Amino acid sequence: MLDLRVNPGGLLNEAVNITNIFVDKGVDVVTTKGKVKEWDKTYKALNNPVDTEIPLAVLVNSGSASASEIVSGSIQDLDRGIIIGQRTFGKGLVQTTRPLSYNAQLKITTAKYYIPSGRCIQALDYAHRNDDGSVGKVPDSLMSEFKTKSGRIVYDGGGVAPDFATEPEFLSNIAQSLLVKQLIFDYATKYRTNHVTILPAKQFRISDEEYNAFVVWLGDKEYDYETKSEKTLEELKETAIKEKYYDGLKLQFESLKKSMMHDKQEDLVKNKDEIKQLLQDEITSRYYYQKGRVEASFDYDPEIIKALEALKNKEVFTSIMNRKPEMMKK
Repeated sequence: MLDLRVNPGGLLNEAVNITNIFVDKGVDVVTTKGKVKEWDKTYKALNNPVDTEIPLAVLVNSGSASASEIVSGSIQDLDRGIIIGQRTFGKGLVQTTRPLSYNAQLKITTAKYYIPSGRCIQALDYAHRNDDGSVGKVPDSLMSEFKTKSGRIVYDGGGVAPDFATEPEFLSNIAQSLLVKQLIFDYATKYRTNHVTILPAKQFRISDEEYNAFVVWLGDKEYDYETKSEKTLEELKETAIKEKYYDGLKLQFESLKKSMMHDKQEDLVKNKDEIKQLLQDEITSRYYYQKGRVEASFDYDPEIIKALEALKNKEVFTSIMNRKPEMMKK
């Protein structure tokens, strides 16, 4: 399992080397093409692979960009493994630096990345700007079909679409507030001070009793927030005032506002499981560092759970590998 989620990329040659671990020497991994044809270049796998047979699952999301898209896209185009998660960012442009005076550098976009099927992973179409100068993504109607090594249909026009798509997870308002206010961070530090050791990362869990202790600790802390519903209602109120409808609807507005007013204590109960996971990850990292934080997420990470299911079951793996083109395009 290769986790490239929230990986914004790195060096091109390292993307080729990582892909080379799983594919044969001499295989085309990525090509750069620009206006100057003499500068076009194809990067091949230069070394003998470590393993070309082991089942491979690559995890991606919208934060996977550039070099990580070369790896995941090449693995998909060469039918070497399955891609699980969400569509990647779509950063397929190559920049070249030119020296300027006073030790400055000018970065110029000179080419695009093309993965083995021949498709480009670039999402934003800078060549066709909107009337206001803004740049939009390539619409589905303009996406072109390409074929993987075994003949599966894949599409260009914006990142790498997963073979098995999962829904992106969004934190609740209260969870976001606790993170932004550093309260989960501070509590984990306090917990580490009061507990010399904890269970191994894969086994450590926050009990209900410990979660209640966290809630009590939050008692005198400031972590207020505005929900999207409250914000939308306030915007509606401002519009009603401008259009002179508010006076006749004032009682209804006040009643709706009162019924929508969030209760932090209620939110702590409603979003208990989510907050417990955040606490577990942060506390585990105090003892087992980043490796422990990752291990602590194994039981509830949807992409990891699906990848494990596929890697352990040949039928599941094959069914994902052979998914219909229209499902892959979404």
